[in-house]
Amino acid sequence: MGNLCGKQSKDNFEGNGRTLGSAPTPATRASIPNTVAPPKPKVGGPPRTLGEGNRENDPKAAAAAAAEARANKSSSGDLQKKLDAQKRQTNTQTLQQAANENRLAREADHATETRNYN
Repeated sequence: MGNLCGKQSKDNFEGNGRTLGSAPTPATRASIPNTVAPPKPKVGGPPRTLGEGNRENDPKAAAAAAAEARANKSSSGDLQKKLDAQKRQTNTQTLQQAANENRLAREADHATETRNYN
């Protein structure tokens, strides 16, 4: 069905057809010479126990060993000493320290207001 005022569309099969046997012959594929083929893997090296996997090259084991080494590494800097002291504090000690700092800040503000009073 078409439109009354429109042009007739071109036919998809306009022109000469082609039979199944008339397709162009495919290009011949060049064979890959043996010299370019990947080398075969070498067999040898230390024997491995079945089911163990290679623990030396295991990324998970390497990451765990690195994390453990970082955790056991002791730093002797001032910042590390402060951090260790802060880690040893209990919750009550932390709250007391915060309250003391707030009290000192209030006292400093009060002293500033007193000094600036006209």
